[in-house]
Amino acid sequence: MSDLSKIPVTIVTGFLGAGKTTLIRHLMQNAGGRRLAVLVNEFGTMGVDGDILRGCADENCPAENVVELANGCICCTVADEFIPTMEALLALPQRPDHILIETSGLALPKPLLKAFDWPAIRSRITVDGVIALADAEAVAAGRFAPDPAAVDAQRAADDSLDHETPLSEVFEDQISCADIVLLTKADLAGEEGLAAARAAIAAEAPRPLPMVAVTDGAVDASVILGLNAAAEDDLAARPSHHDGFDDHEHDDFDTIVVDLPEQQDRDGLIAALERLARERNILRVKGHVALAGKPMRLLVQAVGARVRCQFDRPWGAAPRNSQLVVIAEKGDIDAPAIRAALGA
Repeated sequence: MSDLSKIPVTIVTGFLGAGKTTLIRHLMQNAGGRRLAVLVNEFGTMGVDGDILRGCADENCPAENVVELANGCICCTVADEFIPTMEALLALPQRPDHILIETSGLALPKPLLKAFDWPAIRSRITVDGVIALADAEAVAAGRFAPDPAAVDAQRAADDSLDHETPLSEVFEDQISCADIVLLTKADLAGEEGLAAARAAIAAEAPRPLPMVAVTDGAVDASVILGLNAAAEDDLAARPSHHDGFDDHEHDDFDTIVVDLPEQQDRDGLIAALERLARERNILRVKGHVALAGKPMRLLVQAVGARVRCQFDRPWGAAPRNSQLVVIAEKGDIDAPAIRAALGA
C-alpha cells in the first residue's frame, strides 16, 4: 500500500450483546495478511472488550495496536478523543493496513461517519464500510419496542407521538447506516428465526442490504473487508432519526460498575443475573469474576436474561478483582438494589 493511499476503516456497530467483540476477535485471528489496528469504544468507565481483544493480540495486530476509549461515545468526543486517537494509530511505527472501530452498543454510527470529514484525518483514512450486527434471535422476537403494534397505532393516530422507543431508534439508525448486516447467533435463532429477522430488518432498511448469517463471529474477512464504500461520502443514503440535529444524547441509558466479592458458586451468579434482568429490566451485563478455588477468571456476558460465562485466562499475579458493568435504560438503574441483588 502506498504511503499516499488512504487507510481503510471498518466501523462495526450493533445492538448491545450482538457479538461485535467476537467478530473482531475472529478478524484479528483471520486477517488475511493484513496488519490491523483496533479502536474499541465502551459505554461506561470500565473497559471489558478492549481487555478481551488485547488478549488476542498477535503479530498482525499487536497489543499496542488495540486502543480503548471508555469515556463516552466517540461521536460525542470527536475533538477531544477520537481525532487524537486516530492520529496516534496513523502514526504507529508500522502503518496499519486496516483499522477496525468497535462502537459502543449505544452508539449512533452516522455522527461518527461525519467525523471522518475532519481536516486532520480526511485525507488519510476512508470508511471502507459499516458492518451492523443484529442478534437474529432477538430481532425475530421483536424486542426493539415494548409493543411495536401499539406504537404504530399511536403514531398513525397522532403525529405528536411520532417517535420510537430509545432502543428501537438505536437499532434502526445502525441498520440504516450499514453496508452489510450480519445476523449473529444464527445457531440460536434457527432457520425460522433467521427468516423472521431478515424480514424485520428489510422492513426497516432504507435500501436493500446484504445479510449474512454467522455464528460465533465466523465470517470470511473478504466478505466484510475491502468494500471500498467510502461511506463518509455517502451520508445522504444513510438516513437517521437524528438528521438535522447537531449532536445527540445518550441520556436514555445509564451504567454502573459493580464490585463483587469472590463468588462461591457459578450457577448462583448466573441465577442472580437472570433474576436481575427480569426484575430490573437490565439490558446488558459484562465483566470478569473470580470464583473460589478457580485459577482462571470468569468472563461474564449477559444480554437480558441470557447469560454466558466462560473462563478466559489465568489471573496470574493480577488482583482477583470481580467487576461487572451493568447497562439499563434511564430509570431502571437503582444502584443500591442492583448491588444488593448481586451480593455486592
